[in-house]
Amino acid sequence: MVEAGLISQNDAYLAQLVEDHCDSSLEHILQAEGLVTKDDILSTHARLSGTVPLDPSQPLQGAPMDHGIDPRQLLKYRVAPVIGPRGDTCLAMGSPALGARLTGKLPASLLALPPAMAPEPAIQEAVAREHRATLTDLARARVPEMESCRSWSADPTRRLVSVVSVLLAILLLTIAFPTPVLALFVGWAAFTLIVAATLRIAAFVAHMTRPPARLALPPPGAATRLPKVSVLVPLFRETEIAHALVTRLSRLTYPKSLLEVILILEEEDDTTRKTLAEIDLPPWMRAVIVPDGQPRTKPRAMNYALDFCHGDIIGIFDAEDAPDPDQITMVARRFQTAPPEVACLQGILDYYNPKQNWLSRCFTIEYATWFRVMLPGLTRLGLAIPLGGTTLYFRRDALEELGGWDAHNVTEDADLGFRLARHGYRTEMISTVTGEEANFRLWPWVKQRSRWLKGYMTTYLVHMRRPRLLHQQLGPRKFWGFQAHFLTALSQFLLAPFLWTFWLVLFGLPHPIEAHLPREILVALGKLFFAVEVISILIYTSAVSGPFHRHLTPWTPLMHFYTPLGTIAAYKALYEMVFKPFYWDKTQHGLTEFGPAGPALGSKGAVNLTGIQFEARHKRL
Repeated sequence: MVEAGLISQNDAYLAQLVEDHCDSSLEHILQAEGLVTKDDILSTHARLSGTVPLDPSQPLQGAPMDHGIDPRQLLKYRVAPVIGPRGDTCLAMGSPALGARLTGKLPASLLALPPAMAPEPAIQEAVAREHRATLTDLARARVPEMESCRSWSADPTRRLVSVVSVLLAILLLTIAFPTPVLALFVGWAAFTLIVAATLRIAAFVAHMTRPPARLALPPPGAATRLPKVSVLVPLFRETEIAHALVTRLSRLTYPKSLLEVILILEEEDDTTRKTLAEIDLPPWMRAVIVPDGQPRTKPRAMNYALDFCHGDIIGIFDAEDAPDPDQITMVARRFQTAPPEVACLQGILDYYNPKQNWLSRCFTIEYATWFRVMLPGLTRLGLAIPLGGTTLYFRRDALEELGGWDAHNVTEDADLGFRLARHGYRTEMISTVTGEEANFRLWPWVKQRSRWLKGYMTTYLVHMRRPRLLHQQLGPRKFWGFQAHFLTALSQFLLAPFLWTFWLVLFGLPHPIEAHLPREILVALGKLFFAVEVISILIYTSAVSGPFHRHLTPWTPLMHFYTPLGTIAAYKALYEMVFKPFYWDKTQHGLTEFGPAGPALGSKGAVNLTGIQFEARHKRL
């Protein structure tokens, strides 16, 4: 390339310096830095290898394949048998050196085909077209059936009959024995309240008394070349925020020759595809189109896109995310020093629009408590944790071993957190922050929360198919932690109205079950209910005591009026568990307003200054 005048000698020297510190090839470094084009690389490789480059302006025509190979392997290694310019079958690849590196990984009969140079994205597109049906089906059923909920779709009538039978039995028992049935519900609600409070207090104490682990650097002399990282960003009807997304991700400081951002688009989502077509994406960012199919969910889309990745670490962002610029560097260094069983790193999620209204303030308090106090505390207690849906990073080999995500589970993140634990892997929290947009409208908040609770119900039922096996895989501590987390979360939302009846006792009014329980016990339960509310407010206050969230402290007592919204969402989730368990209730992004400083967030051509200001303020503090 230097001899041909495509790059200068100085460019070549600097690219070689980068190569010494990064697990990347010279051509990827040069292309990522914008020094050469794909066509330059293609023609240079073809000239050096003595082959004819395939026309990059024409889509590659896949050749019939009879090598008994999984097409996902072709996507992963970025090779494909194609029809050459003379009508013969050749092996398309992006670099002539690739063939030698694939010896033993792909069939010898495939590698024996004459090589032909072609752009790697074009190769993957050819594989996707040729094996569309196979890849679509694999994305739907990648997780082993025993660890998936996809078999539920075979007989929806059975779910309806089961639920109706249970409800009818409860109704008949309530008519026959109203007070004992009410006492049973009140008793279970009180019991789960005690368990939830105990778990919360234990996590809070663990978080406060055990110092967080410091990020360790690789030891001197160790192999410290930074690894390749692929970030998946699922998009669906995100036209309002696509421009801001590209701006935010462009601020990541990780070497672009090692970074690959894959924007995952649904085939039928023409509006988002047209919006991205108007944006000049950098060479390290590209779109992957997921063939239309069912269920149309985020995990199915990520399953499909996973094999298009070239990274050893797989990350996930949402469309509205504003990550710390140095986030991926922190993640890569931590994986280099962490033991092999640490397969996942979970970052901190925060909101950059807490002052939008009361709902966004409470949502921000909730997230600050969950990601800055509860999750770190639970991990320090040695418990498995449900993952958040974004700012997640996985070792690719572990993720592929588990089969990726359950395409039918609408909280695929929570499910994957416990599947990792079942197979002997651990998740760690890492102190890097990603800003998101808080859902500040009432009914959309309920819809989003109902999806999360429906996923919690699904995850619990799937993992409890074989309780003994679950206990054996998790061990006693994590098994009972799993029970405490899911049963209390679901019970507290569904049975919250029974807990609210204790306000009657606290105000000196008669309680419906006084005939079956002494007044002293009811008063004690009422005081317990009130004490738990006070403890929760204190934990909320502690979570927002830092300089970045201190302005939310006066709002923490109002969390008592925020959490009942989850009860509405829980009953909506219960309804959908019966009639549409795989339905993904989409949350709309890009609705936050700038206020007096400028136009609405996500307006076409506008930069999301809210996200940028969030990150800058977080760094200062």
